[in-house]
Amino acid sequence: MGAPDLWIKTLKEKRDEDWDLGELAHTLNSHRPEEKVISYAESHDQALVGDKTLIFRLIDKAMYWHMDKADPDLMVERGIALHKLIRLLTAGLHGGGYLNFMGNEFGHPEWIDFPRQGNNWSFKHARRQWSLRDNGFLKYQWLGEFDAGLMKLIQTVDNPSIHYLTIRQHDHVVSFMRGDLLFIMNFSPDQSWTDYGVPAAAGSYGVILDSDDKQFGGQNRIDNSTRYFTSPQENGHQLQVYLPTRTGIVLQKID
Repeated sequence: MGAPDLWIKTLKEKRDEDWDLGELAHTLNSHRPEEKVISYAESHDQALVGDKTLIFRLIDKAMYWHMDKADPDLMVERGIALHKLIRLLTAGLHGGGYLNFMGNEFGHPEWIDFPRQGNNWSFKHARRQWSLRDNGFLKYQWLGEFDAGLMKLIQTVDNPSIHYLTIRQHDHVVSFMRGDLLFIMNFSPDQSWTDYGVPAAAGSYGVILDSDDKQFGGQNRIDNSTRYFTSPQENGHQLQVYLPTRTGIVLQKID
């Protein structure tokens, strides 16, 4: 099963607390080291009429009524948080490249339907509405800003190897290193972790991407000016961080 199908299956069949992070990480990373593969969370198939994009599966009809930034809504908040985590994990474990279908990165609310006899040759849905992301009043901007930050970060990953891959299903936490970047994600719907230790290369680190950042629609629960230092453990070194619920961070090794 490919990654997009597995993400859909997970959203359709499992509660948030039952997501199998081991299966997800294995699927996203299941290729030989010498092979380059393109990773993606969803493709054009989910955007075509008759199917649902990830954001629509997460938020459903609430996205038509509660996407104003001034309108707090728990379903939308959950959907946006998981939408960012899904993309962060998929892109972070990419095997050579990351693919996104236009508009899906900011949660475009409508499907694509090209002119055909069945829709009376209509052009109504043969488009992407970039204005939803750019008008400054809607939550689509948060997803667009996060994607821009993620793409900027992913372009700096030049090391194909993944190290320190750690999956703690009970805690709903996944962490790994790509080069000098440390990815940490907490998928728990109700548990934040204080001083949470994850394996890492010895040194000091600083946060360079935080899905909980206010500019991405987060709650700003992490102090991104903090410098983190590893401590020696019996089997290596670990870094202790604060991990709020449904939050992903990427730290860069400073020295």
